[in-house]
Amino acid sequence: MKAISIGLLGLGTVGCGVVKIIERNQDKLIHQVGCPVVIKKILVQDPHKIRPVEVDAKVLTSNADEILFDEEIDVVIEVMGGVQDTKDYLITALRQGKHVVTANKDLMALHGSELLTVASEHGCDLFYEASVAGGIPILRGLVDGLASDRIKQLMGIVNGTTNYILTKMSDEGRSYDEVLKEAQELGFAEADPTSDVEGLDAARKMTILATLGFSMHIDLEDVRVSGISKVTDEDLRFGKQLGYTMKLIGYAHREGEKVEVSVAPTFLSNNHPLASVQNEYNAVYVYGESVGETMFYGPGAGSLPTATAIVSDLVAVIKNLRLGVNGRSAVTPQYPKQLKDDGEKYSKYFLRIHVRDEVGVFADITTIFAKYGVSFEKILQLPVKKNETSEIVLVTHRASLTNYDRILLELNDLQAVKEIKSAYKVVRESL
Repeated sequence: MKAISIGLLGLGTVGCGVVKIIERNQDKLIHQVGCPVVIKKILVQDPHKIRPVEVDAKVLTSNADEILFDEEIDVVIEVMGGVQDTKDYLITALRQGKHVVTANKDLMALHGSELLTVASEHGCDLFYEASVAGGIPILRGLVDGLASDRIKQLMGIVNGTTNYILTKMSDEGRSYDEVLKEAQELGFAEADPTSDVEGLDAARKMTILATLGFSMHIDLEDVRVSGISKVTDEDLRFGKQLGYTMKLIGYAHREGEKVEVSVAPTFLSNNHPLASVQNEYNAVYVYGESVGETMFYGPGAGSLPTATAIVSDLVAVIKNLRLGVNGRSAVTPQYPKQLKDDGEKYSKYFLRIHVRDEVGVFADITTIFAKYGVSFEKILQLPVKKNETSEIVLVTHRASLTNYDRILLELNDLQAVKEIKSAYKVVRESL
């Protein structure tokens, strides 16, 4: 049968992985789809650059039009990154009747709805499994494997950089700055790590997951985000003492018809399934009303893991092509967007508070919490050697975000409180 012709946009780390998998697994691909798969053209910035994969010089081009307007190219695979120019390329490809596979989480979080609409209008497939959690088949798991269930909760470690940093800080007692520098030297963190450590990368992935999991269009600005740059080794030591492990958690929860989505450093009970996920690995915990608890675990990045997800999407495109059903897989969201307000968002919280070492201070603090109906699950009170200060460590019972924010404001105004050192969400156990 006629070979399927591929145009590849980008030949960086992931692009090289795609080339390797297509070349070395050609026999498996032919068995799966019934025909050869050939990369006809690859868009690169510098055709003369030395790369870790051998590619015929005639295949390389710096002109995107040689891919986008080539009638022989059936599928465009995008691994170049970026948003606006990349979006324009993919819309052009779709309008030319080319199917698209992308690993671009930023693009799909910001413009996924528009791209999927264009794909549907032109009878094309647009698949993006590799945009979330690298080689873990979480998107296909939600769309296909759990299609008959109603997803109630999604919790994920979806950023390997932050998980590596928190793992090393916790296991080795090292500072954030020290471990971040090591992560950059090892290639786990970018030279500018802001997107990772401030939670922006995870927020984009949670936008995609929540949209698919809840069948509701979630925008990036709907996600409440905080990162790990202020986490200290002291925080982690106190967490260990109380039986917790810290992770940067992407959290999406549906209650009735309303949802919330957030990304924040979170203390997990040591018996939570996500607490044991170490280093650069990713995992997504899913709770469905019928299936109960499931967890998807694996490498969240890297050349070959991510390329595996991309080529799996490619196989799905070609199978649809053989069946003549391209462009019919995209399902528009079923429900109108309804977001919880802060009074409907509940969590337990961990607080470290430095106070004056005086009689009656703890009673004043307790009065503030009692005012908003919030009680304590755990309490530690420790002396601090300097400035006649005591440190109080609290874990609350469930409180609404509205009341929690009010408590923080009143604590800051309390004369006896010198400083709120840290404050984090707590997840005691699975749902």
